[in-house]
Amino acid sequence: MFGPEIAGAKTRGDLQADFAGGFQYAPNGIALGLFRLRTATMHVDWARTSIVAGQDAPFFSALSPTSFATLAEPALSYSGNLWMWIPQVRVERRFAVSENSNLILQGGILDGLTGQPPAYAYGRTPQAGEYSRQPGYASRVAWSHNVFGQPFTLGAGGYYGRQNWGFGRNVDSWAGTVDWTVPLGKVLGLSGEFYRGKALGGLGGGSYQSAVFSGAPSDPASRVQGLDTLGGWAQLKVRASSKVEFNFAGGQDNPFASEIRAFPFPYGSGGGQAPAARNQSGLFNVIYRPRSDLVLSAEYGHIATYQIDNSRYTADRFNLVMGILF
Repeated sequence: MFGPEIAGAKTRGDLQADFAGGFQYAPNGIALGLFRLRTATMHVDWARTSIVAGQDAPFFSALSPTSFATLAEPALSYSGNLWMWIPQVRVERRFAVSENSNLILQGGILDGLTGQPPAYAYGRTPQAGEYSRQPGYASRVAWSHNVFGQPFTLGAGGYYGRQNWGFGRNVDSWAGTVDWTVPLGKVLGLSGEFYRGKALGGLGGGSYQSAVFSGAPSDPASRVQGLDTLGGWAQLKVRASSKVEFNFAGGQDNPFASEIRAFPFPYGSGGGQAPAARNQSGLFNVIYRPRSDLVLSAEYGHIATYQIDNSRYTADRFNLVMGILF
């Protein structure tokens, strides 16, 4: 949607939704996906400054691998891709460094999500990040330069938030991120992200666990540890022609095993299974665009999950996709 011009700024909004919100508990409910909000944002754009408010991907970790087969969540979620759609307000400022280069500064506040499921199906209750009574804070700086007619971009970001797990147990949540988009000629391109942080379950890091406990989380005597993690992903894109491209991507999320051993009780569990010690994913796809409004794709993906005892579980998937753009 495009709105009126206000104080010299153009206004617009967008909303994305799908039917991946679960399934109705009814006969044949497996085919009756529930409507789900993905993103919804409003933009106020001046020539060099923008204000964005709504639910969106974290702007300090906004890249994702190219895939039409992974739609409910971006590709390599749980495996090095911080992505969670989060309510936020941010400001962006763009600078022209030279004729072919520019710099962008971004800063904003975000809902302090922690990865916890809601306490009730109806009724909004604060989670540990919101219970801290302050939002998350984030920033990013990125430099871009045209190379081979495409943007060469290097970015770095940071995030900080507070979490209150009750009984005076507070955790600092933080992340440092880097991202890159590097053209390697007119045919090849390399992109990816890397992060290191703590208590990032709300962003999809640490196997969606922000904190682990020495005992039952409901016990005031249990100690809490924000789960340290690091990870990232990389993708190689091959543009065979204007209509055909190939993508190879892989990623990993790696919570600190020593902390999982010392604090074996995840939140929401009376002592159940601890977070995965490592999660890896890889994919290969081919995308064919016979015309501007039609996309055909085939994709193979492999997943490997390691538990704290080094047990390894794997899965393979194969998808065929047809999409119509409108």
